[in-house]
Amino acid sequence: MTWGRMALFFSLAALAAAAWGEEERVVSQQAQTALAVTIYNNDLALVKDQRRVRLANGDNRLAWRDVSARMQPETALLRSLDAGRLRLLEQNFDFDLLTPQSLLAKSVGESVRVIRPPHPMSGVEAVEEATVLAANDGVVLKFADRVETGVPGRMAFNAVPVNLRDRPTLSMLLRHEGVAERLLELSYLTGGLSWKADYVAELSAREDTIDLNGWVTLTNQSGTAYPNALLQLVAGDVQRVRPEPRPGPLMLRAAMAEAAAGMQQEGLFEYHLYTLERPTTLLNQQTKQVALLSATQVPVQKEYVLQGADFYYRGPYGDLGRRLKTAVYLEFQNQGGGLGVPLPKGVVRVYKKDQAGRAQFIGEDAIDHTARGERVRLKLGNAFDVSAEKRQTDYQKIASGGRGAVHESAYELFVRNAKREAIVVKVVEPMPGDWQMVAESLPHRKETANTAVWQLKVPAEGETKLAWRVRVRD
Repeated sequence: MTWGRMALFFSLAALAAAAWGEEERVVSQQAQTALAVTIYNNDLALVKDQRRVRLANGDNRLAWRDVSARMQPETALLRSLDAGRLRLLEQNFDFDLLTPQSLLAKSVGESVRVIRPPHPMSGVEAVEEATVLAANDGVVLKFADRVETGVPGRMAFNAVPVNLRDRPTLSMLLRHEGVAERLLELSYLTGGLSWKADYVAELSAREDTIDLNGWVTLTNQSGTAYPNALLQLVAGDVQRVRPEPRPGPLMLRAAMAEAAAGMQQEGLFEYHLYTLERPTTLLNQQTKQVALLSATQVPVQKEYVLQGADFYYRGPYGDLGRRLKTAVYLEFQNQGGGLGVPLPKGVVRVYKKDQAGRAQFIGEDAIDHTARGERVRLKLGNAFDVSAEKRQTDYQKIASGGRGAVHESAYELFVRNAKREAIVVKVVEPMPGDWQMVAESLPHRKETANTAVWQLKVPAEGETKLAWRVRVRD
């Protein structure tokens, strides 16, 4: 800190003390003995900040500096961790930070000195008194004989307004019995801290296993840094009453990735708590990554899915598509090996090595919070070498009236496989209303009440035909 900034801060502290009638004691981060940060999924974090403070007998005025600029002051709780009684009487959250613009805005109606550049001949600076009339878009100054805007030179202020701080500060008035050094803990909820899980999976050459690595991406836009903090993350959907928006920093300027030991996880109520095994530092306006998990040779199944629709079962349509796309899915179970732990929601990005051994990106999908033992299903895209053609070959409205119309229609589906190996395509047809399969070339499975499913074997570089007739009642 420069001498100018130190002088500015101490004059500010003196003014604040004058407003409260007591000398204000600054509690800086240098007095910090421990720091713990628990971050939730929905822009919420719990900060527990321990600092050692010497308290006088009676009323004490503390300026607890370097709190989050996005803190919710109504959640702040101060307590003593050792012997000693204290009572919190009052607190003020000072988040209006000292800047040239805020200093000017708080000085509207006040007198300032305008210092002109030195005269080119004499080298003497000219100084005039003026009153700040406005500071909305630029500055308007009233001199003794005129009003000016955009005045050249610089302005000198008589004092710093009491409600401006050089950094976010929680000002507290508390009552303490005796004179002693106490270990105090300030806990509060804040916005501006967030985390999300990201996963990288590498598919094997045989496409039957994946190597899965999980990362936690942390972002700090809270307006302060958290040095050497015990970091914990809560995965789950925590109910919140959404607070009013508060001012805070917006721009993300720095980023870093950090290799770290894995995270330990445990159950917490109906959520899961992840704890980083060592302290870490979260700087303001920073994104950081830490390791979450690593698992190798996780068994995976690939599936081709051709998804239909239900709109064409109640009318004549004819051609329903000549090159229908077939989706490709990967599915694995969250158990065994390095898995078998709750997976926070996030994005899974999948890669596969080409013939030269270079990993290539082949698709990504988002997953929700996934418990141990549940299956993870990823849609990676559409198959290039698998296509389909579908058409309606017959339609009849065979009944209508008060009990609803009855529609009967027939379809043909041709699935083509340009690959050099045989595949199985899952054909999914949603059925509207009350439906009955009248005829089919291959047996279907009723997967749900309104879905017919066929498992279609398609030979290498070949084609398979599926035909069916169905009756639907509205």
